[in-house]
Amino acid sequence: MILFYAAGASSQAPHILLREAGLPFALERVDLATHHWANGDYRQLNTKGYVPALLLDNGDLLTECAIILQWIADQVPERHLLPPAGSPARYHALEWLNFIATELHKNFITPERHGGIAANFLSKTRKGQEQTRIHVSPRLDWVDRQMEGRSYISGDRVTAPDAYLFTMLTWAGRLGLDLTTWRNLADFFGRMAMRPAVTDALAIEGPPHALTDAG
Repeated sequence: MILFYAAGASSQAPHILLREAGLPFALERVDLATHHWANGDYRQLNTKGYVPALLLDNGDLLTECAIILQWIADQVPERHLLPPAGSPARYHALEWLNFIATELHKNFITPERHGGIAANFLSKTRKGQEQTRIHVSPRLDWVDRQMEGRSYISGDRVTAPDAYLFTMLTWAGRLGLDLTTWRNLADFFGRMAMRPAVTDALAIEGPPHALTDAG
């Protein structure tokens, strides 16, 4: 299978989870500014034009971060990356994936259009970055409270939502949000950052695009 990614984008979450799952996969980098990848126009493959996308061995293409994370977890049930289907714990895990996707992920994405490009970037202006911090901070407050006494979202075991939350916290750092404001989130971030799946993914992806301050 092939994961289409951009450095530091939300595709980092399935990249991390694929490594946690121990599944074989290849990576293809997408330039979100030009919609270009090694074989040409990425939009010919994924008409949404953004990442992540996961091309399965049977030729099927999955998009949307939360769905890709669920698919990865379900390939290796013995790794317990999501609770069993039908269990109450499963629905709570999906509740977390949905919250991260709709309340964190989408509130990080800037409504600005940089050179006519669809809003797949964090804000590059002081005003836009401040607006993002205003929208995101109360949601991080809530997550921090839920993380009290937990090593990971589900308790003591890494699951799919942890990879997604970690990626969102890297975005917080890029926008100047000090995670030490949220003790539980800071501890979680440090714990995740030491996992081999995370360190390997970050090393391979390299630094994300710079957030040039345009005023």
